[in-house]
Amino acid sequence: MTSEPKLLEEVADFCLGKMLDQQKNKGELMPYLANLNVRWGSFDLGNLREMRVEPREFDRYGLKDGDIVMCEGGEPGRCAIWRNQVPGMMIQKALHRIRPHECLDSRFLFYSFLKMGRNNEFSGLFTGSTIKHLPREKLAKVPIRIPPLSTQRRIADVLSAYDDLIENNRRRIRLLEEAARLLYQEWFVRFRFSGHEHVKIIDGVPDGWGRKQLNEICSSVDYGYTASAEPEEVGPKFLRITDIVPDQIDWSSVPYCSIPEDKLDKFLLHEGEIVIARTGATVGFAKRLDSRIPDAVFASYLVRLRINSEIDNFIVGTSVESEAYKDFVRSRIGGAAQPNANARVLTAAQILIPPKPLQLAFREVVELLIDQKGVLQAQNLKLRGTRDLLLPRLMSGEVEV
Repeated sequence: MTSEPKLLEEVADFCLGKMLDQQKNKGELMPYLANLNVRWGSFDLGNLREMRVEPREFDRYGLKDGDIVMCEGGEPGRCAIWRNQVPGMMIQKALHRIRPHECLDSRFLFYSFLKMGRNNEFSGLFTGSTIKHLPREKLAKVPIRIPPLSTQRRIADVLSAYDDLIENNRRRIRLLEEAARLLYQEWFVRFRFSGHEHVKIIDGVPDGWGRKQLNEICSSVDYGYTASAEPEEVGPKFLRITDIVPDQIDWSSVPYCSIPEDKLDKFLLHEGEIVIARTGATVGFAKRLDSRIPDAVFASYLVRLRINSEIDNFIVGTSVESEAYKDFVRSRIGGAAQPNANARVLTAAQILIPPKPLQLAFREVVELLIDQKGVLQAQNLKLRGTRDLLLPRLMSGEVEV
């Protein structure tokens, strides 16, 4: 690939999204993407929010098919291509919208960014000592190699074939997770479990069931470790609040951290434990950790719950991963600009405790779903590994298409 690079500002238009201001924003309510909705190569559209946008602002802050949406903060440079998944989508100020000129295939530009992200090439552009940002003026000077459009498309076709398979597996994973949630709703919300016809409802729950606050069924509730994420493998994985927002934890993208040996046991995560985000837009997001967890510790903005043997952690995990639990947490902390929830708030929700046989029956079904999910996740790791092996070689011209 012999083409001379051009600056991004020469080959694409870009702008930042709209500032959130409930007092000043006017117009109709429109869905918008925030930083936490943007993953590498995909969007998490399960928790969209709305803001008021005036018609004259639609073009400025709206998205079109082929636009690249990139994080300005959080994990600066993380991006994905918008494919009109939701009509009328806007972007919040923490995001860049990058619209390639006709000389650029949007997929090729995305893979250029992905290569930079994999090689940690964005880091030299960041500002800020604690919270990193990628400002517009820095992004404008990013050099982009531009081979002939036909070559761009051939390269993008090869790489996107892997990403299409990965996304197909993600959709299947989401269906498996939805099946577990629906089963929980059917048995433990609507009380349509096997044999429910012969069980009386007393004080709002089936006879023989109980209710306890989350803190009453935890053997421990712990805050995480304060450290800096490291791109290189220097210690255990370092689970952050942004890592538990997507449908599943992508451990391959979770960074590492250094931690003293004498503190490792205190913060090391294990199967069956539950981690919950306690701050910002992610507050109330939770994940139950399955058997495929690597050696990992959890960050200070997460709270870890260890569930005692009174109730199966599969039931607790499904309960706190629900939208109802997020709504409960948000209702307890008000509408602060930077919401924070302490462990007392996060563990105040009530959990239904059904009889042991029903707990075990639920676990048996959900474990099968989780096993299927694990197979798909393993396939995605292999697909991503092959794509990442090809990525720098195709983009540099080392491998001809």
